[in-house]
Amino acid sequence: MVQHESRYSSFFVAVAALFVTCLVISNVIAVKLVMVQGLVLPAGIVVFPLSYLLADVLTEVYGYRAARRVIWLGFFCNLLAVIAIWVGGLLPAAPFWDGASAYERILGATPWILAASLAAYLVGEFANTMIMTIAFWGLMPLPILLGAVVTQWLVKSAYEALATPLTYAMVGFLKRREGIDTYDRGISFNPFALGD
Repeated sequence: MVQHESRYSSFFVAVAALFVTCLVISNVIAVKLVMVQGLVLPAGIVVFPLSYLLADVLTEVYGYRAARRVIWLGFFCNLLAVIAIWVGGLLPAAPFWDGASAYERILGATPWILAASLAAYLVGEFANTMIMTIAFWGLMPLPILLGAVVTQWLVKSAYEALATPLTYAMVGFLKRREGIDTYDRGISFNPFALGD
């Protein structure tokens, strides 16, 4: 029996799985608006910034090509989640189940959140804060919405700054454990170049 060497390490798979999980969870829980110290934020703020940290780790350790593939994998997984949620909403509810309106109210916005998330991720973190407003347009008064945009940007920026030492500790650990130091030479930095 021929044994093939694994193409992806268990560390790579773990970081990729955590990234995808953070992305999917943050887009589902983002429908809940929370108030913290008088600031209105989507609940996705709890885990979404972690996806940026993990994307940084993927890029620093495994290179841009691998990170790009995982990012796209995350969006395809998000798309699958949205389709499943949408189909679940279309299915007839059991006659004794009284949660149909709650299901639609909570999960019905998920496609809008996914669309906003995809657009935002493609143009960067600051734009993410601005574009995520698509998901909440018309659901809250404009002054509160604009305040939420600024607050998200500040919270995400602070999160990223505070997480930088953790990011580089993870990068250093993984580079030592994996025995790699990837340099992105001769690859396309086009986010749509999946084969390169």
